This record gives sequence, C-alpha cells and structure tokens, in this order.
Amino acid sequence: MTAVVVAVDGERGALIADRLERIGHEVRGRIAPHDLTAAATTGLDEVLRGCDVIVLEAHRHTLTAGAVGRCDRAGARILPLCATAADERRAAAFGTAAPLPIDADAWTIGDALGRGPAPLPAAEARTGRVVTVWSAAGAPGRTTIATELAVELSRGGREVALVDADTHAPSIAMLLGIAEEGPGFAAACRQAERGLLDQRELDRISIQVTAGDGQIAVLPGLNRASRWPELTEAGVAAALESCRTWAQDTVVDVASSLERDEEIVSDLDSGPRRNAATLAALAGADAVVAVVSADPLGIARFLRVAAEMRAVVGQAPVSVVVNRLRPGALGPDARGQIRRTLERFAGVSDVWFVPLDARATDAARLAARPVADAAPRSGLVGGIRRFVGDALPTTVRRSGEHSRRVARARE
Repeated sequence: MTAVVVAVDGERGALIADRLERIGHEVRGRIAPHDLTAAATTGLDEVLRGCDVIVLEAHRHTLTAGAVGRCDRAGARILPLCATAADERRAAAFGTAAPLPIDADAWTIGDALGRGPAPLPAAEARTGRVVTVWSAAGAPGRTTIATELAVELSRGGREVALVDADTHAPSIAMLLGIAEEGPGFAAACRQAERGLLDQRELDRISIQVTAGDGQIAVLPGLNRASRWPELTEAGVAAALESCRTWAQDTVVDVASSLERDEEIVSDLDSGPRRNAATLAALAGADAVVAVVSADPLGIARFLRVAAEMRAVVGQAPVSVVVNRLRPGALGPDARGQIRRTLERFAGVSDVWFVPLDARATDAARLAARPVADAAPRSGLVGGIRRFVGDALPTTVRRSGEHSRRVARARE
C-alpha cells in the first residue's frame, strides 16, 4: 500500500482520490496543485510528512523548484500528470517519475504508483562496496572516522556515499552543517522496502557535500531519535543494496548497541527493533571498521563486545582503528601496549592508529566541515589516509569476500 497525496483540482481530484482508495492505496489528503508552491500553507507539511507519492497536476505554475524542494524535504516522489509535451519535458528536467497523460484514469495512476522512476540503463549498473563503521559505547569518535573515511575514499572523483544509520544519536548532519529536515536515510529505507529506490531517487534525496577534491553524497540520519522505527531491518538492508549500484563506496555510520532485547518483550515477530539498523548494516557489510578509543576504558569496552560484533558480521573482514592516540593515557609505548592487549584478548593482529588532534577537530567542528578540509595537514587526516591505503584500497574489486587478511599496518 502506497501513501498518496492527490494534488489535482476540482472533481477530477476527488474522483482520483476515491478510486485510489478503492484499489488499496492510502490517500493521506487532497490539496490544490498550487499549494506546493505557496510560501506558507497551514498544515501542508504535516500532510506531506510520511507521504510516498504526490499525484500532481503538473505545469509550469505547479511544478517548480520550490514545489520539488518541498516534496524532497518530505521524502515524497512526484507523479506528474501532464497535458503537453512541454510539461513532460519539465517533469523530466526535475527528475520526477515517468509522467502520465493529464486524463489518465485512476487504474493507470495506481499502477504507476508502484513502479517508481524509469530504470536506468543496464550499462550503468555496478556493484559497489559497503563499509560499516562501528564502535563500542563511549563515543570514541566513530562518526568523525566515518566522515573522514568517506572524504578520503572520494579523492580523485570517486563516487562515495555517507549514510547515517545511527538510531540512538545520529550526528552526521550536525557534523557537516546539513539541515536536518530533509528526507535522508529514512526516506531511502521506505522507498527501498517498496522496491522504488534506484539511482535517480538516491540522487534526489541525498545531499552533495564538497570535500577536498571530490564530493560525497550524504544521506542524513533521523532528525529525532524517536523516529527509530522507520529504520527497519528489511528497509536498511534493501537501501544499502541499492547504494551498491549508486556509489563505488558507501560508508555507513551505525550505533554501538548490538542487543536483541526487544525480541524478548515484543509479542510481534516482525515488530520494530531499535538496533535492527546496526545489525543489518553490519551483517550486509563488505568491510567493517571498528573504532576504539586509545585509553584503558575504551579498550576494555571494545574487548567486552568484540566477540558479539564478530558474530554479527560473519565473514566480512574487520579492521580495528584506534582513535585519539596520545602517550598520556597509556604511557610512552601506547601503540605497543594496545597491540599486545588486542592480540592477546581479542585475537586482533592488524591495528591502525589515528592520533589525537584536538586543534584540528575543533576547527572542523567550528566550520562544520570535515577535518580534511579544515586542517588538511592534520595527523588525523594522515592516519586515515594510511588506513585507507592499507585496509581499504580503491583499486581492488569490491566484494564481500577477501582472499586474505591485509598486511600488518605500518606504524
């Protein structure tokens, strides 16, 4: 069932709404076509929120950049009904779903609601890599590492996506100065569950952020943590699969919690699970980056849950990045102590280190930019670059299977 808003004038709009309800679609409301272009319309944004498709009587006065932007912020596709060839060209320029004739009947409109945008040519299909960034609890800098990984992977014009799938404390939008009212990853999950998420739709709902000599396409997270039921396990898995055909690398920032306690208290086998997004992103990853804080508490927290994380991940390789390295927390031989501890208690032999650079990270927060932009010579940026070169090379074929472990990281 598709949630629809009908933006068609007069009796015809009422007839379309009635028929769509009869054939099983959820009509969230009827509005005038010009309402989408109005600067302020009482209650309109509430009507659009959670809507999947807007059936719009489209012409140059109703299909405008402002109307498309309003629908994008709500995460809704536009299904245009066009009277002329010029209107159809206008719809194509805005990247809407394939237009229908202005006099299309409700049955034809109902069929089109489930089709989504026309598929891209098969020649453009590709298989990208999903890199999930995870950490134990304690804020070891996971989101910073995920962002810097995306920036580093995007060098040279590579197509890279950055996804915020954290259902507890999403923060990529705040970190990069992005407005939190856009559709974001939740809209991608809704469309993916209906089989409507493709490259064009991902281009529409993502936000392009220039970083260094490249760009990253950002799918921001939830603007309120209470919206976590929108990131279902099936939706997240399907959305990340769609990202494989969209970007060469998709970096996913997830929450720390791995518990499945919700299953104990829920009577519904398919009920919502707050940690489902994290579990789906880890299980579907081609590579996992585990971020550990370089202090005794951070190491202990990682060791407690490392086996549980490894069980969720399966066969995908796990790379450990020790963040905020400084001598004060563990003495002069911090690297050696951390290596020996992780190898003895978790069987981790490949470890990469990223030094603490408070001045660079503060400058990046102040500018709402990646550290690689705010302080390109930072030791943090150099550490990420070494890690990507060693553990996530961009010249190898992307797949979920790796023939061997990477060599021990350079100190």
